[in-house]
Amino acid sequence: MHTPNQIQAVLFDYGMVLSGPPDPAAWTHMQALTGQDESTFRHSYWVRRHEYDRGDLDGRNYWRHTAQPESPHTVPEHLIDALIDADTTLWTQPNQPMIDWAIALQRAGIRTGILSNIGDAIAEGVQSRLPWLAAFDHRTWSHALKIAKPEPEIYAHAAAGLATPPEHILFIDDREDNIAAAESAGMHTIIYGTHVKFVEEMYARGFAYLLHPEG
Repeated sequence: MHTPNQIQAVLFDYGMVLSGPPDPAAWTHMQALTGQDESTFRHSYWVRRHEYDRGDLDGRNYWRHTAQPESPHTVPEHLIDALIDADTTLWTQPNQPMIDWAIALQRAGIRTGILSNIGDAIAEGVQSRLPWLAAFDHRTWSHALKIAKPEPEIYAHAAAGLATPPEHILFIDDREDNIAAAESAGMHTIIYGTHVKFVEEMYARGFAYLLHPEG
């Protein structure tokens, strides 16, 4: 059996782990751009989001269908540009404690990776706005593979990218289904809710040594 002190790499989800909660002002702006009421927009935003994250829809087609589900081909290009920009803002609010911890791991020589369900346009926007993402040893973006969490193949890809066996990886995500799939792939896991609970769980599970990797 593999024990917690054998962790060689930490694999992070991006949204709601490295990034904080969605920016409410950006959400309101997107809703206003579409002219939809809150309930309609919330449904429109999420109903095809997994297709976007998985690469079955590119960003521009996702937003055509989200902004105007009944006539997607009538959506003007400038509106799509504005929606992609606001969507990037929605998901680039920093979760600074986790970012700082990732940087500490990197400085200590512990491999770090990202495994995120994310569409092409927003991935491009996130990477252009957040230069610190480049310091991760490997970044697995679902859209590029045409697979997404919790499909098992994406965990194998992330482990291979980190050049680390799954049993030596600690994976952190905010969704139970993604955590369960990572455990099935052989990874150690911790679900992320609040940062306080995350730290408590790290101590309880024997991972406290990772919280201060530089000593």
